[in-house]
Amino acid sequence: MFGDGPFAEIGEPALAVVDERSRAVAVSGDLGHVQWSGSGTADSRWTGYRIGVYEQDGLRCRRLVRSWYPVRSLAFHPVLPLLAVGTGRYDGGYSFEGELLLIHLDSGDVVSVLQYPREVIRVEWRSETALRLVLAPCDDWENPQAHQQGHAVVVARSDWGAVGQGAIGAEELAAPVESVVRSDHSAEARRILAGLAASAGRQWSVRRRVWAVEGTKDGRVLAALDGILAESWLPSGDLQWAVEDEEGGRQLVLASDGTSVWTNAERRSRRKGRRWERSAPRVARVAVDTGQVLETLSPGAFTVLVAGGQRVILRPLDGRRKHPERLMMFDLDGPVNGPEVGRFDLFNHSFAVHRASRPYVLVGTDPDKPHREKWVTTLGADGTLRPLFPHSWVPAEHHFGGPAVEIGQSLVYAGAVHHSQGLQPGGAYTVRRSLNGSVQWQHRADRPATALDTDGDTVYVADNSGALTALDAEDGSVRWNTELEIEGVPTTALSLAVAPQGHLLIGTVDGRILECPSRP
Repeated sequence: MFGDGPFAEIGEPALAVVDERSRAVAVSGDLGHVQWSGSGTADSRWTGYRIGVYEQDGLRCRRLVRSWYPVRSLAFHPVLPLLAVGTGRYDGGYSFEGELLLIHLDSGDVVSVLQYPREVIRVEWRSETALRLVLAPCDDWENPQAHQQGHAVVVARSDWGAVGQGAIGAEELAAPVESVVRSDHSAEARRILAGLAASAGRQWSVRRRVWAVEGTKDGRVLAALDGILAESWLPSGDLQWAVEDEEGGRQLVLASDGTSVWTNAERRSRRKGRRWERSAPRVARVAVDTGQVLETLSPGAFTVLVAGGQRVILRPLDGRRKHPERLMMFDLDGPVNGPEVGRFDLFNHSFAVHRASRPYVLVGTDPDKPHREKWVTTLGADGTLRPLFPHSWVPAEHHFGGPAVEIGQSLVYAGAVHHSQGLQPGGAYTVRRSLNGSVQWQHRADRPATALDTDGDTVYVADNSGALTALDAEDGSVRWNTELEIEGVPTTALSLAVAPQGHLLIGTVDGRILECPSRP
């Protein structure tokens, strides 16, 4: 495992509470979304909010719980092995939604005890039987002060360990409104975690979201992640070099020279005063041996890297432009305008093809609605596009894009089926199609894929539930399925690659890189 550290499981910390009685530490944090400007399909049904319970001595993670909402407050029960967690947020248009969770620290069971969703701003044990709650108003309808208000109540139970799902109804939560100050505890949480790590003789820092990972023939591991444009790990487990970036790299494409790698940095708009600003795009070629930035391209717009071929090929993502978007091609003579490919949509046009022998892109047939009727298209050596087959093999279904890999004269790719009510059961897929469009097999799933790769015999598919599935490359049958864990604690793969040596490299949402056998 590369990039490990204390409290890695919770991502960016928001709140930390130390319980001296049980010698436990509760920490809440956010791993972030599993989408970026070049790919958005994998974020469906995902939540990055985490609650971790750690041993104060040794900092081992005992429990890790996913929350659908940001955590607002944490409180250990004075006697029972029980943690009360207040969660919630404003939905952006009307309601304050959330939960009151009770985490049973001995069994790991999690109970959501409110009958109806309410944002719980604060939790505080007044005694073994009394829990004080501060809840946000139900909504801000005709109440502009709602965001600074709350309702304080004390809920009593003789045995909080026996409280069941939805056991606290609305009548128990009725209370007069009062002013509430919402506090940001993230700075205090960072101070607490750094102090606990130092007491254990370790250093703490935040690592998140390994977006791309690759292995080299000599056993090194390359990665792109939040805050790091690219980094290299030696087989010994030591970090060889890292190139920092304000937001971090999102793709890795090995250059044709075999000694360097191309990577691109995320660039999101940020508010500065009254204006929104975005840093200049960054596409760089980095030497694998030294980490030296050998070359930087200036495409003028944020782009995705298109793998395959000898040239560097970029696809612009700036859909605000009025003129049709073109591929950008860079060779020894400088930039060359490529063919028109239409505007890019992060849900529809994501199609990063691993092990590509030629460039592949998704192109819509309707210039005004480029997300409709997309075709899998390849770019010829002469710079012209050649449509291969419709992206959706089911005429009645609209398919979103996703990760892909080339196997011989075929493509294996993953994605999701559009539905007006969101991703449906069986709405995620992995399919193998020959380059003439015929479907060799398909595999349906309930959660969208985050990454996939193949060794030619097996296709490995990771999804955002934390599952890793191995499919037979010939017929698509499931060879095995496992839930990813690190020392018994669940994690989720955001990127993966089969290394030249045959093992799997897995980049996780919590900033770690796993080196695993190709069979569980």
